[in-house]
Order: sequence, then structure tokens, then C-alpha cells
Amino acid sequence: MHPSLASTAHRPWPLPAGPWLMAQSWHDLLFAHWPISAETLRPLVPSQLDLDRFDQQCWIGVIPFWMSGVRPRAIPAIPGLSSFPELNVRTYVTRCGRPGVYFFSLDAASLPAVRTARAIYHLPYFFADMQVKHTGPEIAYRCSRRKAEAEFRACYAPLDVVELRKPGTIEHWLTERYCLYTVHDQTVYQGDVHHVPWPLQNASAEIEVNSMARAAGISLPDTRPLLHFAKRLDVVVWPLRRAG
Repeated sequence: MHPSLASTAHRPWPLPAGPWLMAQSWHDLLFAHWPISAETLRPLVPSQLDLDRFDQQCWIGVIPFWMSGVRPRAIPAIPGLSSFPELNVRTYVTRCGRPGVYFFSLDAASLPAVRTARAIYHLPYFFADMQVKHTGPEIAYRCSRRKAEAEFRACYAPLDVVELRKPGTIEHWLTERYCLYTVHDQTVYQGDVHHVPWPLQNASAEIEVNSMARAAGISLPDTRPLLHFAKRLDVVVWPLRRAG
């Protein structure tokens, strides 16, 4: 059994039926979130999905991190293929009242991962030149999408001790989501995930360049983002299925 499956009581709904498909670990993850109006967001999200709001406000996340141990079920991780940086741009939606994540883009430094995710999960993955460097607790992160004007350069670090956020807080609302939604040929699909509650820390970040959201047609407000950090999270992923 995958270690993350030892803890399931925090989930908003039961584990999916059937075996999980993929395992992976996420490292040095920065949640950078900006508020955005529903009027701005609505034309950019498929109409089959309802925009989710916290206190009547929608949110956009730009999320850099790196992955390790990426492998199918019952197959060992392959050196050179199972570890790479990833950065996603996302917002929050519901389908039949079930909250989830909608991705505008996902950049990865692994071309096999990009091709596989596009084919199997119908997600907007892009191949990018990416680099992650550590200097003590600080992470220097670089992402430049191939053949497109989409770039992210920042240095970030945790500030405080780990704190599990309570239901009803914006931090819990932004992060404790256990599925993604994607729309392909007018059909809504759901991809379920499982992990323990997010071990969040408040964070600081100096963002030098960030055109990732603009590449998706989103203008971020000129305000300081809400910042949180997670050192590591082990995750299992189920196959994509038609959403109810």
C-alpha cells in the first residue's frame, strides 16, 4: 500500500474505486495566488465547469515545484525519467458540487511526461527549459516555455513552521482539493488524487518575471500574491474518468 493511503479521514469524499495509476512526490512547492474576478475568469473556463469562489472571489494560482519518483503502479521509478521540474497555472472550479482544480497550463522539463499527460489526461502540458537551485532554505526557480512567451523566474523560501490549515480558511480552500477537471471534445473528465493534508508554511518570494498566466490570456492584478510553501508531498493519481 502506498504510504499516503494510511490517512484518508481528511478527504472530502471517499477514495475512488479501483487501483491508483501513478505515484509521484512533489518537492519545494510554492503556492502563489492572486484574486481575480469571476467576470474576467468566466470566458476562459469551459462552461461545463462552475467557478469556485472564496468569499465571492475567484483565485489564480502559479505553482512551481519539482517532482521525483514519478512511476506507474507496480513499476519502479526509472532514473533520468522520474524526476523533473513542473509549473502549473490553475484556478478552482466545481462539478456537481464537488470542488476541484482546472489547469490553464502545465509546464514540465520532461518531454516524455508532456506527451504522455497530453495523450492520457487531455491536459495542456508544455515542454519548457527549467532549473531549480537550492541555497540553504531558498529555492531559485527558472522556467521558460519552448516556442512561446511564457516565463517564470523567482527565489522563494519558507518563513514559519509547518501548520495544517483548518477547514474554512482560505489556505485550506486553495489547497485541499482531491481532483482535477478537464474538458475534451465537450466531455468533462475527472482525475482523482490522494495525499495527506498539505504541510503548509507561510512563505516569502521575490518574483522577477512571471508571464505564465498572461500566456493563458490572464492579467494578474498588480498586488502581492498570497504565498505558501510545502517541502514535500507524496501523491497517488487515478486514471481519468468521465465526471458525473
